[in-house]
Order: sequence, then C-alpha cells, then structure tokens
Amino acid sequence: MRLFDISLFLKRFPIKRAKEELLQISQINETDYEAFLKAKRAEIVTYHLKNNSFYRQKVKDGFSTWESLPILKKADYQIPLKKRLSKGFSEKNVYINKTSGSSGNPIRFAKDKYSHALTWAYHMERFGWYGIDFNSSLQARYYGIPFDTVENKTVRMKDFLAKRHRFSINDLSEKALDEMLKVYKQKPFEYINGYTSSIVLFAKYLNDKNTILKNICPTLKVCIVTSEMLFEADKILLENQLGVPIVNEYGCSEAGVIAFTNPHGEWEVDSKTLFVEILDEADKPLPLGEEGRIVITSLHNKAHPFIRYEIGDYGSLSEKSTFRKPMLKKLTGRTNDFAILPSGKKAAGMTFYVITKKIMEESGNIQEFKVIQTKNDTFEINYVSKTELTEEKKSFISKTIAQFLEPGLKFTFHRKAQLDRTASGKLKQFVSLVEN
Repeated sequence: MRLFDISLFLKRFPIKRAKEELLQISQINETDYEAFLKAKRAEIVTYHLKNNSFYRQKVKDGFSTWESLPILKKADYQIPLKKRLSKGFSEKNVYINKTSGSSGNPIRFAKDKYSHALTWAYHMERFGWYGIDFNSSLQARYYGIPFDTVENKTVRMKDFLAKRHRFSINDLSEKALDEMLKVYKQKPFEYINGYTSSIVLFAKYLNDKNTILKNICPTLKVCIVTSEMLFEADKILLENQLGVPIVNEYGCSEAGVIAFTNPHGEWEVDSKTLFVEILDEADKPLPLGEEGRIVITSLHNKAHPFIRYEIGDYGSLSEKSTFRKPMLKKLTGRTNDFAILPSGKKAAGMTFYVITKKIMEESGNIQEFKVIQTKNDTFEINYVSKTELTEEKKSFISKTIAQFLEPGLKFTFHRKAQLDRTASGKLKQFVSLVEN
C-alpha cells in the first residue's frame, strides 16, 4: 500500500498531478530552458501583482524587467500571515509552516496545496535517484522531536506514514549509541536522513568500534545529510564508516530542497520549482563561480509570494551551471554566521570552526565542538572529548587562529559532557552573541 502518497492525497495535496508536471518539465531541452524559466518567472510575478496586495505594495514601480523587482528579506514578512496571502486563499485552505529562526527573523508562511505537492514530488524524485521510495523504504531519521504531547503524537504519526524510525538526538551518549547500533541490526533500513552533526557523531562511534554500518545493516543504500554544514573530512568519515554514498541536501523551510547531490557527485540546484540567483551587496547578479547572497524565487506558490527572496545564506554557483542544470559550488554560511573582529574585519564564523576542527581532530579524541563569540575579541570553545585538552594544545589553537585572522584574540576552552542544541536538535557550529 502506498501510504505516503495516500496521506498526501487525503490532505488534498495533488501529488499525482505534481509528479506529472515535473515529468513534463524534465522533458524540456537545454535550448528551450531559459525561455521556460523566464515565462514561469513572469507568470508568478504577474499573478501576485494582480492578486496579492502585500506584493503590490513592495513593487511600487511596476514590473518592467526582472532586475527591477525588489529583493525581499525576512524583515519584509514581519506582518501577520493573513495580510500576505493572495486573493482566494486563507489560513484554512493553505499549507502553513514557519522558518527555524536561525537567521534571527522567524516567519510564518504559506504555500498553496499544489505548490506544496510539487515540493514533495521534487523531493521524491531526488531521493529516487538512489532507489529510495517514500512509500516503502524504511528511514533511519536523525531529527529532533517536540516534547509537547500533541505535537509529539503528530510527528510519530507522520513517521509511521512515511516509514521512518526516529532516533533521539537529545541523548548521544555511548550507551545511547550502543542501543542505536542494536536497532540497525534488527531493522531493514534503506537510508539515513537527518542532521549532519548527529550522524557524524554516530560515524565516529562506529570508527571507535571498528565497525562499518553496511555490514551490520546490508539493506542500507544511502545517507542524506541536511541542515548543517558537511565538511570534506566528515564526508570521508561517513563514507568509510557507513559504507554507502553520502548525499548533501541543502534547503530551507520556505522552498524545500534547493540543492541535492546527484549520482555524479554534483550539487544540483532545483531549476524546476525554483529560480536561484547569486547577488552582490548592490543586488546585482554575480558571474558563475563568485560568492554572494543566495536569492530564490518560488515559481509555483500562488498563495504567498517568495519572489527574489533573500534566504539569508551565502554561496556560489559552479562555472559549469546551465539554466536547466545549475549546480551549487559552495555554501559559505548564513548572514548572521559572521564575526566582527576588533580591527573591524568581518570573518565568516566557519573560518574559526574549520581551523579549530582541523587542529582538534589531530588530537584524536574530540567528538564535537562549537565556537561562540562573546565579545569582539573573545571566543568560547565548547567541546566534547574523552580527555581534557592540554594547555599546549589550547595555546596552539589560539595562535593558529590568530595567524589566519588577526592577533590579540582571546579564547577560553570548556569541556562538556554534551553540547547545547536548538529546540529542533540542530547543532550550530558557530554562534555570535555580538551585535553586528
């Protein structure tokens, strides 16, 4: 029984029609794809200018060229949802969700039922590259779970319909990881999906046990990591210890999957339901390969306009990108993942994390850590390890970071039994408590 498809149908998400449209889009050749995208962009803009008063107020000079349209930020959406819905839509006949708030401005938003069905159809198509069927493939899931009784039961029901076994990521102690491994011996999992940091921690545990998960669970086909940065060293660790291909998924609540590793190892961007731009600080498009702000347009969402919407991330598109097959080259981090140093220099917070990660992992016993900027010149490094870092190692880390960034920075180190995560279970590797 195709329980997952049936559950979408019962919620009035027309999944069959969505799959058919995606198939039609797939058949458009490269030569005609730019024209297809331009037509879809014009169609969604025209629709919202006619039917959405919120968007009309933002586009004061009318729609002359694509580049003349305003860039919308999360702050633009900080009004009640009902005031942002298009004519004919209400909170009763749309799909409603909210952003995580990791960029500092959480928002509630809506998608019409067909647009949301397209998101699911695209998701299913990408997972299908690796032989995964949401109706039959059992998932090992590494996400948080609400503690509220009603929300908890709702999530558990969704897990049942989607054939998912959810592991607790609130307890990643060795005892909990031992129990986790026992479950893999008992259940025919076909794929792993969830937060990068939790799965990497499990892979480190497997490495300590000299165990390859595919040998324990031979039905396993692929691991899809999401929501957190995937570093090359972690990818290699995951490949070695899980024994299956590692897929990097990048997305956001508002749009769904933005980029997904294809079977050729390319980070392929969604060009069927989205139009993705990389812009400079003056809102001008950047050449392929250059890093800037990621701006998306949802080509089918008629309930709520996400047109030239800045999602708060920085990255670049590959020089090999085409209109039909854009590819993400690099994802740098979020808008608020930057540190302002005493000299006024702005540095990506991930710089601290990458440098520290390389040094700390050479010691061989660091499980995970996060960097917190508490003042312009002061950084706190919280870490989980089997033994305390030596003073010599702490000094070496401090000096190495200073060489890459600037002198005079101060570091304190705190060994923890467990690191703090967000309510959803996500681990932010860099956090700034300083106003930028």
